[in-house]
Amino acid sequence: MRIALAGAGAFGEKHLDGLKNIDGVEITSIISRRAEQAAAVAEKYGAKHSGTELEEALERDDVDAVILCTPTQMHAAQAIACMKAGKHVQVEIPLADSWADSQEVLRVQQETGKVCMVGHTRRFNPSHQYVHNKITAGEFNIQQMDVQTYFFRRKNMNAKGEARSWTDHLLWHHAAHTVDLFAYQAGKIVKANAVEGPIHPELGIAMDMSIQLKSESGAICTLSLSFNNDGPLGTFFRYIGDTATYIARYDDLVNGKEEPIDVSKVDVSMNGIELQDREFIAAIREGREPNSSVAKVLDCYRVLGELEQQLAAG
Repeated sequence: MRIALAGAGAFGEKHLDGLKNIDGVEITSIISRRAEQAAAVAEKYGAKHSGTELEEALERDDVDAVILCTPTQMHAAQAIACMKAGKHVQVEIPLADSWADSQEVLRVQQETGKVCMVGHTRRFNPSHQYVHNKITAGEFNIQQMDVQTYFFRRKNMNAKGEARSWTDHLLWHHAAHTVDLFAYQAGKIVKANAVEGPIHPELGIAMDMSIQLKSESGAICTLSLSFNNDGPLGTFFRYIGDTATYIARYDDLVNGKEEPIDVSKVDVSMNGIELQDREFIAAIREGREPNSSVAKVLDCYRVLGELEQQLAAG
């Protein structure tokens, strides 16, 4: 499986580190906004080609599939371009920043028959897989999820503390993780509400947001998001159920008393990004629909679109 990666920033390298552990995978092309960065990452990971335009990778015969770690605003158009060029594609979360664009990506996927997977990593973290397995076994039912997504990001910076060329978004990017995970664990979302704080004068986005969700099972979810939090960073999930309480912090899981739960045997790796990439490669090889395919995560973007309309209406 020959892979091109577009967007060689902090998250792009997480994918490249995961792909190194998958048998039969070769990184053949690295695309990034800056040529020198693309060349440096290509050398580090043994890719024979680097460049600044996605089209360069799409024209190559030694590229079977593309992983997009580019700015949010480019995701839908680039995913469509990959599939129309005959390449399978994994697009990092979010799939798009509008409901209309999300639907168009699905239409092209159905038209081309290519694998189109979205990077909803929470479906693959061993911590959340453990809870999902309990749910599917009938041993645990969610009553409430309480989720905090907190960053200290008052400037356009990436996870490495480097300047970004684009503006991140609490709703279309960070809320997408929880909206999809809640539906994955508790059923289709039937009610959603949102409020947001003041708009940042330079970035033009809300820096704080609160979202309430209810699923068809009756479970509820409260999600708090902030770019203003000067403290522990990341996303923390509390599952309150009928038989237990679980707290998930990325790939780690504890119970409500903060006692660790061993999730090392849940999957072949403890790295959610690697597991996500393994699913992408396996789906292509096996000719099947992957977990977190565009079709499976599409309803998340319906909910985000509805929330955007609510916020715009005040």
